[in-house]
Amino acid sequence: MIRQFSEDIDFKLKGVLANKKWLKGTLENEGFTLGEINYIFCSDNYILKINKDYLNHNYFTDIITFNYNEGKKVNADIFISIDTVKSNANSRKIDFYNELHRVMVHGILHLVGYNDKTPTQQIEMTSKEDYYLNLRA
Repeated sequence: MIRQFSEDIDFKLKGVLANKKWLKGTLENEGFTLGEINYIFCSDNYILKINKDYLNHNYFTDIITFNYNEGKKVNADIFISIDTVKSNANSRKIDFYNELHRVMVHGILHLVGYNDKTPTQQIEMTSKEDYYLNLRA
């Protein structure tokens, strides 16, 4: 089950059913099954508080993913700052929803084992994001 919530911001995602199908398909394509994933869309201030309280990081970010997987069954809380996604979309001169979908699938890819700490990992992550974004289109 994929659920969506908003905290400290008024935001409703368009195309909820299409997004759920796409994200579930992404998991299955990577050899995982869907348990429960909660997307929590929030403000910069809300995600900063999560970052400070749970990760001891004092900076803004676009996404924080809490992994509760049980083997190959994916369970998570994924916090996404709508403020930062909007800012990133503007600075990159891309559509807000394209950037939001990239961030959403980025969280899924972390949950199935992809990382982005090194330049090589970043290239692989971006390639996977692009692949799944193209499947959504």
